[in-house]
Parts: sequence; structure tokens; C-alpha cells
Amino acid sequence: MNITDTFISFHPVLQALIAGLFTWGCTIVGSSFVFLFKTVNRKFLDTMNGFAAGVMIAASFWSLLAPSISFAEQNDYGSWSWFPAAIGFLVGGLFLRLIDVIIPHLHLNEPIENSEGPKTKASKNLLLFLAITIHNIPEGLSVGVAFGAAAIGAANGDAFMSAVGLALGIGIQNIPEGSALSMPIRAAGSSRWRAFNIGQLSAIVEPIAAVIGAITVISITALLPYALSFAAGAMIFVTVEELIPESQTNGNKDSATLALMVGFVIMMILDVALG
Repeated sequence: MNITDTFISFHPVLQALIAGLFTWGCTIVGSSFVFLFKTVNRKFLDTMNGFAAGVMIAASFWSLLAPSISFAEQNDYGSWSWFPAAIGFLVGGLFLRLIDVIIPHLHLNEPIENSEGPKTKASKNLLLFLAITIHNIPEGLSVGVAFGAAAIGAANGDAFMSAVGLALGIGIQNIPEGSALSMPIRAAGSSRWRAFNIGQLSAIVEPIAAVIGAITVISITALLPYALSFAAGAMIFVTVEELIPESQTNGNKDSATLALMVGFVIMMILDVALG
């Protein structure tokens, strides 16, 4: 039995956990760049933010919204097959907006005076950490929901490989994401180890959220189309509210936009080729 067959034989919650650990591991790899470089290249970070945005946009449609609609079509929603996707998508965005309001955080490249959420005396590093952690939650949820969908045969027979492609795509974009957090913290004067730990720990929520997502859809199958589109809405909110603006405000618009398109195409290829 090869590695793929072994992985397929695992319980879907364990599959989701392993996939979540993989995406976290990719963040660890990206955060480790802080041991190789002391200063951050702004053009590199903007380009990688654009790439991450492209991956998340493509994943939201190909791996989440399309399966949500397909599942609804197969389960007697009829002409209302759009309904779970629409409702879940909007609720996902509203959920991230609520998290933005109740959790203090600070986006990259912003002075601490521009922190969002409740007023706090927390350090700038902690606020940056919280900002990245917030947007890692929907990534973990999307992976868990995708493996849960595969377990109950949702959308199509290739749902398992589609979930694998989603995990790979999110993992790939987590590498530059880890460096995008750890390297500015290092450049601001923190030690390499401190910058590394803050960067990699920002993604510890991904395996946790992945397990929650898988358990939820396996336990309550009727929630599946809503859960898929919820994850998509949350990811799109993060992409539009954070990744795209951050990639476009430092004079690197062209490279960031091209990187977004490349990220979109790579995620699309992963999903279609594997799914």
C-alpha cells in the first residue's frame, strides 16, 4: 500500500488534521526564512500577497462554491440550488467582519495607531500575529470541510483529490505568508527566534479549524453546502479586505497583480487536475 492509499484509508477527521498540519508546516517553512534574511524585500512581499490572493480566490470557487452548488443540485434543492451557496457565502463574510470587530489586530505595514477592533495596550507584534491568525481560520475550515465533503461523497467522486488540491494550494501560499509576518517583525528589531515563532504560530489555528470543519459536516450532512460556501465567503473577505490592499499600496501593483493571476491559475490547475 502506497502513501496515497494509506492516507485515503484514514478517517476523514484524521485526514483533515494531517492536511491542516501540512498547511501549518508550510507556514513554518516560510517563517524560517527569517534565519536567512534580516530585512524584508517589499516587492517580494507584495508579490507573494498577490499570489496568495489568487490562490484563495480560485480555491473559493473551484474547491468550495462549485461543490456547494453541485451538492445542492444533487439533493433536491431544484431551482434553489444557489440558495445554500449564497447564504453561506454571505454569512462567511459577515463572520469574518464580526471577528474583525471583536478581536484587536493590526495589518502589516500599518502603524500601531491604525489597529482595528477594541482598543488595547497589546504590543504591535501581538496585533500583527492576531491579524494573520484571523485569516488563517477560514483556510483551516475550508480544508476540513473539503475532506468532510469527500467522506460523504459530496459533489462528485473526485472530491477527495479536490480536497488534497485545496490543501496543497493553501500550503503553497502559506509559505510566503509565513515570511510576510516573521520578516517584518525581525526587521523591527525582534530576535530571529521570536520573529520565527510569532510567524509560525499564527497558523496553529489551521489544523484546529480543519478538525472542527470536518467534524461539523460529517455530523450534520445537511450543513455541507452552507459550510462549503461559508468557508468561501470568509476567504474572499480576507482576500479583499487584507491581501489585495496590502499588495497594491507600495508601488508594486503590476507585479502583485500578475502574481495574483499566476496564483489563481495554479490553484485552478491543482483543483481541476487532481479533482
